[in-house]
Amino acid sequence: MSHDLRHISPASRKVRRQIETLSSTLTLPTVRLALGMLEGEHSSSRLGGNNDPMSTRDYTLEDEARLIDWKASAKQGHPMVIDRERLVTSRVHLLLDNGLEMQGRTASGETATEVAGNAMCMFAALSARRHDRISLVFADSLNIIRKPFKGGLAQFEKAIDDAVGAENRPPRNFEALLSYARTLNDKGSLVVIATDDHALSGDHLHSLRLIAAMHPLMLIDVTTLNPFRKVPFGQVTDGLSGRRIPAFMIGGQPADSVDTHRRYLTAQLREQLKASNATLIRATSSEDMFSQFIHLVSVTLKRTSFTSRQTSPVAAGGMA
Repeated sequence: MSHDLRHISPASRKVRRQIETLSSTLTLPTVRLALGMLEGEHSSSRLGGNNDPMSTRDYTLEDEARLIDWKASAKQGHPMVIDRERLVTSRVHLLLDNGLEMQGRTASGETATEVAGNAMCMFAALSARRHDRISLVFADSLNIIRKPFKGGLAQFEKAIDDAVGAENRPPRNFEALLSYARTLNDKGSLVVIATDDHALSGDHLHSLRLIAAMHPLMLIDVTTLNPFRKVPFGQVTDGLSGRRIPAFMIGGQPADSVDTHRRYLTAQLREQLKASNATLIRATSSEDMFSQFIHLVSVTLKRTSFTSRQTSPVAAGGMA
């Protein structure tokens, strides 16, 4: 499905291509692990989990080594896999702050909406591979619009890009977005909320904790540019008044003070979310978001692989 990408920055389009490539090259077991590290789970009739056995079959290269049943393999003389019920949520809620303030620029030249939209495309790409039901929600001070998806990544990308290119947006209402998230009644479904660092405050932590108590929660926090840092794409201006930042204020103590304050707020927010078993990705660009997500998945897959080897019957001499 083709659509107009002229309003999307080159930096954002580059990461979008990386997301599309990644989604087509990851194996299904890897996709399940990548999302499984974040999501809550409940029983279903889908295969690929650790619940009740459903059938026995030959091992294939698409299967994870931890799924091999060594007793059955010893009887048959070759690796065998027992398919079991997989614990899944089957639904992913992607909530995007679509207010006027999200038109603020990041240090890469992208808008905050572009970075947040690419983060949503990342989750949609993995969820679509697993055939999950995706619910995309846009929120501002006038509307909360939900768009359910049953199609592929291309359809999802078009909806995101249409939102990015929209003009004359109303201001944000982040409180309304959090209130909507609290009304989601399918307990255990993954909730991803994307906004920028100006929307979040200490007053929102209570709502975030309540959401995290019912759902696995991922918060995408887009960091807009430091107004006192020199940028490579022109002068920094105030989004509402159009006034330029005076040249004598660029660099030095003002810029360092903003960076220090932001690092403190990030550390504080991360600890608060960690206490609620929620995850934070604070990104300065689409590339930064993509790198952080890949690192998070890689660390989890490495830890899962190590645990599997430690508990494998082969390591304990269970099968010659």
